[in-house]
Amino acid sequence: MTYQETLDFMFSSLPMYHRIGKAAYKADLTSTEHLMTYLGHPERQFPSIHIAGTNGKGSVSHLTASALQEAGYRVGLYTSPHLIDFRERIRINGQMIPEDEVTRFVAQHQRFMQHEQLSFFEMTVGLAFDYFARQQVDVAVVEVGMGGRLDSTNVVAACLSVITNIGLDHTQFLGDTLPKIAAEKAGIIKYGVPVVVGETNSETKPVFEARAAEQEAPMVFADSHFTIIDNGADADELHFSVLRDGVKLYAGWRCPLAGSYQLHNLATFFQVVEMLYLLDYDRLDDDAVRRGVANVKRNTGLHGRWEVIGHEPLVVCETAHNADGVRAMLQKLSQLNYSRLHIIYGCVNDKDYAAILRMLPHEADYIYTQPSVPRALAADQLAAAAEAMGMMGPHFATVDEALAHALAHSEPTDMVLITGSIFLVADALRGRI
Repeated sequence: MTYQETLDFMFSSLPMYHRIGKAAYKADLTSTEHLMTYLGHPERQFPSIHIAGTNGKGSVSHLTASALQEAGYRVGLYTSPHLIDFRERIRINGQMIPEDEVTRFVAQHQRFMQHEQLSFFEMTVGLAFDYFARQQVDVAVVEVGMGGRLDSTNVVAACLSVITNIGLDHTQFLGDTLPKIAAEKAGIIKYGVPVVVGETNSETKPVFEARAAEQEAPMVFADSHFTIIDNGADADELHFSVLRDGVKLYAGWRCPLAGSYQLHNLATFFQVVEMLYLLDYDRLDDDAVRRGVANVKRNTGLHGRWEVIGHEPLVVCETAHNADGVRAMLQKLSQLNYSRLHIIYGCVNDKDYAAILRMLPHEADYIYTQPSVPRALAADQLAAAAEAMGMMGPHFATVDEALAHALAHSEPTDMVLITGSIFLVADALRGRI
């Protein structure tokens, strides 16, 4: 098979949840466990830092991998979804898995995968862990796909478990309350393995404490110790200082992930770094951590988190797609100066887009579009729903058409924000990064 034929096989076996939604969701670890046994348990051949959470798990994963890489470790990084290239999901020291590694794995194991009726996500997890084991990584940073307890990644040999935060997202799968969702994400907590929880919440804290006690897993809440001070962020990067227990630890640091919500993610990250240092990752000195933060995009290929792709007017892509993410995005917007805001919005069909639209500033100019995935909400349907809410605007079939319209109707001092879906941002970035 060619590389494209290999991808077509993987995508069609049980298609990506992120593309088609609920029909692709498979809440069962049995097939993954069978796959790991068949492959000779590659997941046990390296330690993993296992990272879950409603928001921020991708940023914390990339920051952690970048710092470990700067410290001289050979680092595997598994994330999802990808923006443009499938191989973004599987990296070693920032380099995407080669195409021939993908085709070799699928060709070698296709018969087993078909017999077991493996999903796209299960195949990808097997590919990643097999690749990391054969390439002898020192450590892998593994981002949970959804939830935690029944996520295919939850077979790893974790040396540290991380849960960034809990919010109401994927409620049709994980539960409709914060404690229910927390219980699913707490499923990554393993016996005796230390745990970092990013944000303290009165509804979810007892859930984590109970699970950690049951598993005899030492646990720390990052926001009980670390505070990140915004030192005057601009559109392109975050300037910050770090306090630990109220004492300034670092000052004058910079991060190219400029969204103000990164303050929470950075607090989690610094707690992760502290825990890793205590776990004998002692090459993680201050200089390596500082370089890891400053070079996170270059080291790991992270894109789409408050990404500036144009100036005059300022054009920003932001993957915020749930209520917590949107609130953080609005906080960042409040820090910027612009004459007029143009919002290009598109989303998938299983999001509560009406609730999200109600959160957005009504004084902006809106342009509606749709991401290029089967799960997309049609732009005309979205525009009609928005019009009923008093948020009228033209609609276009593609984000490129929507952006061209926005630029044609913008002044140099305006701002254009592209948001609503990871896949919409992927469409906007394609050919621009």
